[in-house]
Amino acid sequence: MSSKPAAGNQDDYKIKDTKPQLGERWPHGGVRGGGGWISSDRVTSTYDLVEQMYYLYVRVVKARDLPINPLTASCDPYVEVKLGNYKGKTQHFEKRTYAEWKQVFAFSKEKIQSTVLEVYVKDKDMIARDDYLGKVVFDMNEVPTRVPPDSPLAPQWYRLEDRRGERKVKGEIMLAVWMGTQADEAFSEAWHSDAATVHGEGVFSVRSKVYVSPKLWYLRVNVIEAHDVEAQDKSQLPQVFVKAQLGNQILKTKQSPTKTTNPLWNEDLVFVAAEPFEEQLVLTLENKASSKEEIVGRIVLPLHVFEKRLDHRPVLSRWFNLEQFGFGLIEGERRMELKFSTRIHLRACLEGGYHVLDESTMYISDQRPTARQLWKKPIGILEIGILSAQGLQGMKTKDGKKTTDAYCVAKYGQKWVRTRTILESFNPKWNEQYTWEVYDPCTVVTLGVFDNCHLGAAEQAGGGKDSRIGKVRIRLSTLETDRIYTHSYPLLVLQPSGLKKTGELQLAFRFTCLSLANMIYLYSQPLLPKMHYLHPLTINQLDSLRYQAMNIVAVRLGRAEPPLRKEVVEYMLDVDSHMWSMRRSKANFFRIVSLFSGVISMSKWLGDVCHWKNPITSILVHVLFFILVCFPELILPTIFLYMFLIGIWNFRSRPRHPPHMDTKLSWAEAVQPDELDEEFDSFPSSKPQDVTKMRYDRLRSVAGRIQTVVGDIATQGERFQALLSWRDPRASCLFIVFCLIVAVALYVTPFRIVILGTGLFLLRHPRFRSKMPSVPSNFFRRLPARADSML
Repeated sequence: MSSKPAAGNQDDYKIKDTKPQLGERWPHGGVRGGGGWISSDRVTSTYDLVEQMYYLYVRVVKARDLPINPLTASCDPYVEVKLGNYKGKTQHFEKRTYAEWKQVFAFSKEKIQSTVLEVYVKDKDMIARDDYLGKVVFDMNEVPTRVPPDSPLAPQWYRLEDRRGERKVKGEIMLAVWMGTQADEAFSEAWHSDAATVHGEGVFSVRSKVYVSPKLWYLRVNVIEAHDVEAQDKSQLPQVFVKAQLGNQILKTKQSPTKTTNPLWNEDLVFVAAEPFEEQLVLTLENKASSKEEIVGRIVLPLHVFEKRLDHRPVLSRWFNLEQFGFGLIEGERRMELKFSTRIHLRACLEGGYHVLDESTMYISDQRPTARQLWKKPIGILEIGILSAQGLQGMKTKDGKKTTDAYCVAKYGQKWVRTRTILESFNPKWNEQYTWEVYDPCTVVTLGVFDNCHLGAAEQAGGGKDSRIGKVRIRLSTLETDRIYTHSYPLLVLQPSGLKKTGELQLAFRFTCLSLANMIYLYSQPLLPKMHYLHPLTINQLDSLRYQAMNIVAVRLGRAEPPLRKEVVEYMLDVDSHMWSMRRSKANFFRIVSLFSGVISMSKWLGDVCHWKNPITSILVHVLFFILVCFPELILPTIFLYMFLIGIWNFRSRPRHPPHMDTKLSWAEAVQPDELDEEFDSFPSSKPQDVTKMRYDRLRSVAGRIQTVVGDIATQGERFQALLSWRDPRASCLFIVFCLIVAVALYVTPFRIVILGTGLFLLRHPRFRSKMPSVPSNFFRRLPARADSML
């Protein structure tokens, strides 16, 4: 089965321009110019990148003097807010005639189908039907409208009425009812009629939330040496190593090269630690005995005892006493004998000058060091309006039909945001706006759309993983400042069945520059903090530490309420980007090919000129060549002028849209089913042996071609080295004599004549050319390389 889409569907994978009716700029308004808003309050404005949505807000504050049920001699009150077919309930309190809820309900104006709002106060009955205590009715035509920055509407006490509304009954309730927009401060904490089917406590699983990634540090532990180490067998000298553990991270030093009681290592062990520090560093000194590894000593150190280093200055070392466990004989039984004779010498610190990488450097959204003292002022503001999604696919089956409970997550820097979950809708409308500070324009904001699989019955049954609907990445450096972008992005996912479009995400965003001078200055600065270059970590360390950092972030965000689940965090951070994929390998290969396409085209054009395929062009090149030879001072200015003209010419065809997922570039349209099955296979593989063998053979074939290309490049480099290395004495002698002759000839011949003769030789007519390889080419190919020394 082929996953290649039909030709008519190619436009579905492209960005589309949209024209949403964005809200007004608050509080002072602004003038909308070409490509964006221009006003003095552009940084402090809110909710001008989303469509205004009106909601009926009902704030239930408290109730008093409620009647007592004569049968139970108590009152368990709760409030039910009813608007047409929509109902919202507060939690109930046991045995209270005075209750305080402080809860807000929001009903979308688009779905209001009733002319009255009814607020009921009821008595919870665990066995029979809930008792009716009273109600308050509001006419929808009389509800006031509040638009920010108006002051909040003050709640009032209302007397309860009987069922028919003919007379007042005992009890009062404090309410506030108004019509407002999503800019209202009550919006984020409200129970939404379009985003909840569970009442009371269940509302938290669908609300919009803002999360902050934990503050990550690199913990560097330099294990220097240990003194007075004793093995359990006193007759043998110990050969020990140190095992360090921080949470789930375990690292070991090498074994001491010699058996001694004072071993020396001087090794660095680097961990990732999250603040606030909950884990402790556990150091264990272990001896490699003949049959097993025995514990010689152990110490547990809290992280707050270590110094926080902001630069590369040396850190003072410290000696720590180990808890040493040995053997004693009491009636032939083993006992633990606590001693303090063995010591370990450490130099440990928390590195604040590094940026702890928890995402790929290709899509990095933050480059600031850990220590806040090293942060610089922001250079801009990023505002994103998450408007809506259209045409989402059914991600799960409920009551025999496909449905989707969609929410959107955006991640930039340390700040994560999650919109509210819109239930059972293929065209959800969020219209939520969020703001980030920008410290570097060469960063990427990532947005992902997911299906919430942790609601109602699914949550009670343990649920499944939130399904991926699609992802959007936007690089800030590709955006024009102070311009509002309104686009609809296709949501694309690669599944075992092939490439699939699961919907479209409509966004509005703006990158506002606070200091143009600072932003331009950043282009001359390194991408990461200085410590990454002064004391770099190894590639293996960075890969391992990034994996640990992602796990820590996923665990910490999973402990929030509502949790940002592990599968969501991993998808946003591209946790599996390092895994082998035949599709990615092909895509990267053709990326390299496309890079050399310009050079190849230029060489073909020059070859056509040299072979006089177009005589007019060849004559013009000869004229230009004579001019440059006669006036060599014009060569460099001509080159730079030519590049300037090319840049001006390309301005007309500059990209109008931010870049998006390219299905052709990703090689997702022509990928084979077996290659997709391999990409989605687990690690280690769970496939049958014959399938694994076939894929292994295919991988060997691909790796063989890569090996050949790398070997050819190495061979050419080694041949250049062989010119003067005398590996071939005759070739080196010939090259040295040639260099002497050329040096003398260049000394006595004017430089212009040399350039002119060389150029005319290269541009000579085909009748003066030979089809045989040239002498320099033959000489170079005969030079020795080190390939013949390989097994």
